[in-house]
Amino acid sequence: MALPCGSGRRWTRAAMMTFCLFFLMPMSSFGSRNTNTIFDKKQKLEVQQQLKHLNRPALKSIKSPDGDIIDCVNINKQPAFDHPLLKNHTIQMRPSSYPEGFSFDESNDVSSNSEPKFTQPWKLNGRCPEGTIPIRRTKEEDLLRAGFAANYGRKKHHSIPSAQYSADQVIHEYAVLSEQGDKYYGMMAEINVWNPHTQQTTEFSLSQFWMTAGRHGQDLNTIEAGIMVHEYLYGDNNTRLFTYWTDDSYQNTGCYNLVCSGFVQVNNQIAMGATITPYSNYDGTQSAVKFYVWKVDINGSGDWWMKIGDRDFGYWPSSIFSILSNSASSVQWGGEVINLMQDGQHTTTQMGSGHFPEEGPGKASFFQNLNVIDGLKTLTGPRNSQTIITNPNCYNLINSGDSFYFGGPGRNPNCP
Repeated sequence: MALPCGSGRRWTRAAMMTFCLFFLMPMSSFGSRNTNTIFDKKQKLEVQQQLKHLNRPALKSIKSPDGDIIDCVNINKQPAFDHPLLKNHTIQMRPSSYPEGFSFDESNDVSSNSEPKFTQPWKLNGRCPEGTIPIRRTKEEDLLRAGFAANYGRKKHHSIPSAQYSADQVIHEYAVLSEQGDKYYGMMAEINVWNPHTQQTTEFSLSQFWMTAGRHGQDLNTIEAGIMVHEYLYGDNNTRLFTYWTDDSYQNTGCYNLVCSGFVQVNNQIAMGATITPYSNYDGTQSAVKFYVWKVDINGSGDWWMKIGDRDFGYWPSSIFSILSNSASSVQWGGEVINLMQDGQHTTTQMGSGHFPEEGPGKASFFQNLNVIDGLKTLTGPRNSQTIITNPNCYNLINSGDSFYFGGPGRNPNCP
């Protein structure tokens, strides 16, 4: 995921701190009074212009108990259609087909009045009417945390999960199962929902899937979604739903949720970037969310649809991708954290439940019901998988085929 105070590259800790301090210290720390005033006005103008662009006119706005504002935006006025390749796009309100063998929570004709098995706090105070979609409103403080307003909601030059590890840099750490060696036209997974601790504002913890095609650093295409705690992006420590995509290795395309154009949302019940509840309880009740992604019209230029729980949530039009317009070459599931190595020590930011996978059911975080749609258009469990674990003393993964437990506490006696 993107480094919050920079471009997403591997930064030394000193460089990271220099960059962050520059953008977070008071303007009075720089130059003369006149220079400060001009710079402040320019920054303010940039922020206001970006807010105007990001926040579309709402037919209705709902104040969530967690402090978010959810705007109900005309479905035809959503950011997706700013994409130059979607100017004349005809919105698809439901998939043209469902994969054979996918086992959904409910029937495909589920009533629009029924509830998903998870919920979001904003719905306690209202609902978005038909013909609109809920979009989390971006606030001024969100953009100010990003340093440059144009950087908000984006990540750049960051790799998909790998085993690279360096103790003197800002580190992306992983406990991931990776499936590759075939063409892939879909996947499914169920993740239990936790609220992991993060040590610093600029660190995050997430559980997600990646579907990828192409090569990192050149033409990597990805579609991604999951749950995350990311205080720098959202301003709090709530666990939130998210999506992401890129067509060029995170360089100029793609963003979280609906911050930029591309992803088309059709569901009016779920807001990306909003808090998801309830959380799982250690050694108690487990709360989980299911994700399904599949390519409709496999033999043609079908779009990539995503279902969340029993909801047809939306789709990535195939036209916004180069390589991924055809098929994916790998699928990954798992956890990721940022480790800033403050004071030369490993972060205490947790992955998953904050407990090692050895603790098992009810205590460790899991991915289960893992499946892919392979090159034969057949729904199957992972068959060509390998684990990517950057530091098993800090975060680990135990694989059992179509499910796995993963996570950990971060810093501990074996992970100093």
